[in-house]
Amino acid sequence: MAQQQLLMPKATAVWLVDNTALSFDQIAQFCKLHPLEIKAIADGEAAQGIKGLDPIATGQLSRDEIARAEGNPMHKLKISEPKVRVPESKRKGPRYTPVSKRQDRPNAILWLVRNHPELKDAQISRLVGTTKTTIQQIRERSHWNSANLAPMDPVTLGLCSQIDLDMEVEKAAKSRPFQTAEEMGATLESARETEKPAAEHDDFKEIDADAVFAKLKSLSGNRNDEEDEQF
Repeated sequence: MAQQQLLMPKATAVWLVDNTALSFDQIAQFCKLHPLEIKAIADGEAAQGIKGLDPIATGQLSRDEIARAEGNPMHKLKISEPKVRVPESKRKGPRYTPVSKRQDRPNAILWLVRNHPELKDAQISRLVGTTKTTIQQIRERSHWNSANLAPMDPVTLGLCSQIDLDMEVEKAAKSRPFQTAEEMGATLESARETEKPAAEHDDFKEIDADAVFAKLKSLSGNRNDEEDEQF
């Protein structure tokens, strides 16, 4: 049986400091805080602006229990047992989906398959409460109503919470292997190609100094001939 948890410990500590004669150690033990923090609350150095929460009104502490602790500094406060105990939900298998929303499940599955292809069938099943067979049919477009399906966000449909969806996506991302260069559409040349000497590239031509000077001399001679013809 899980131990009953105190609601808003710091606010409860503020109320106990202001309304009881309990010691700092007793309040600290009950609220799971440090005695120095309780002293700071009493001195007005901490928890400023926090409104005290009456543990008697919330049913977590009785007046008799407070009275016993005030009369005996060694007494440790015990949290009251709730009048109504809600059993802890231990959900196993796919999430239960209300009948009114079951018709939206195929649309939600289609949305998840398209927008989060990294999700596994088991994860989709947990999110929207479906079977692997249905998921596979939607993936392969063999579902009986495939022609009429439209992708719809399962969070908007109320089939799962945004927190649950984000958690499953994060899990899928962590288990997914790194993308290869081909998957990322890389177009860079290989290291072997980039390390080739410049002389090995087809578009490289060795510069012939003699040929360059001869060309310049030829152009200069032609220009002088044209000037002589003008005079």
